Amino acid sequence: MFSLSRQIGIKSITRPTTSILSRSIKTIPQPPGYVVGTVNDAYIPPKPHKLEGSYHWTAERLVSIGLVPLTLAPLFTGVSTLLDSTLSALLLYHCYAGFQSCIIDYIPKRVYGNYFNYAMYLLTFGTGIAGYGIYKIEEKEGGVTKLVGKLWKA
Repeated sequence: MFSLSRQIGIKSITRPTTSILSRSIKTIPQPPGYVVGTVNDAYIPPKPHKLEGSYHWTAERLVSIGLVPLTLAPLFTGVSTLLDSTLSALLLYHCYAGFQSCIIDYIPKRVYGNYFNYAMYLLTFGTGIAGYGIYKIEEKEGGVTKLVGKLWKA
């Protein structure tokens, strides 16, 4: 069978690089239908963890809701160091939690094994670097909101 791109004479540039990359990553073999055991085996639930599940979900939602007034507060009250630091810290956590959810969903440990751990380490390292960058912005520029105000006026 010929592909549509071959029929109309267009060469695909991105297709070979994607397939080479996907073939180079070793995955853990999965059972058919991702079912472990038989249908008659009892379900063994995972051990509960206080940082996962509903507590984690609730914390993410509280941070998301808290970011709305913190983003609008400098417009009405002016810029303060406490307000700006809180906004920066919550925004950094919000980004961390969002990327963590993407890693958990799209690089599952049961399929990719150590690549999951590498992605989580890379996320933690990047968050630490971003935290240091926010600290330097707070120290040199007077805060993220003042920096955004300067960029807005420029």
